[in-house]
Amino acid sequence: MTKQELINVFYDNHKEMSDFINSLTNDQFVYGQNDKWTAGQQFSHVYLTLLPFPKVLPSKEFIIQKFGKINRPTWDYETVLKNYFKTSLQAPQQFLPEQVNPEQKASITAELQKIVLTIQQLLEQYTEEELDTLVLPHPLLGNMTIREMFYLMTYHATHHLRQTEKNLEQLTK
Repeated sequence: MTKQELINVFYDNHKEMSDFINSLTNDQFVYGQNDKWTAGQQFSHVYLTLLPFPKVLPSKEFIIQKFGKINRPTWDYETVLKNYFKTSLQAPQQFLPEQVNPEQKASITAELQKIVLTIQQLLEQYTEEELDTLVLPHPLLGNMTIREMFYLMTYHATHHLRQTEKNLEQLTK
């Protein structure tokens, strides 16, 4: 996937989730059962996982100094997902959402849109080579290239959208 394709899919997947969440009624937004996250919590979690990127992506020098460059062959999209599914799939504490009420939907939407646009602009400043060599740490997968990280972030929005849809199927039964 080229840089532009990656940026576009990243944006589209987050927009799809945002549009779906914003189409929900208040009852659907807060529905949860069997200790599954509500739609609001899924949405908040996706937002929380994006928060570190606008802080780190502006400085390539910081990334190189702090995390370095990749010392293994880069992973394609399928390899990223295959390796991700081998992990615990448990979100670290800082990415766990609190309870989310319907009144928070608009603010989470606005913040998510803002952060996705910021990330898009920051990724535009990277070359294809930098996306494949500069490293960021992932809490479950360790060091990943920026491209690999955004393969995962692109999948992440869709994953939580599908989980939300599946959880809401129980509401209509």
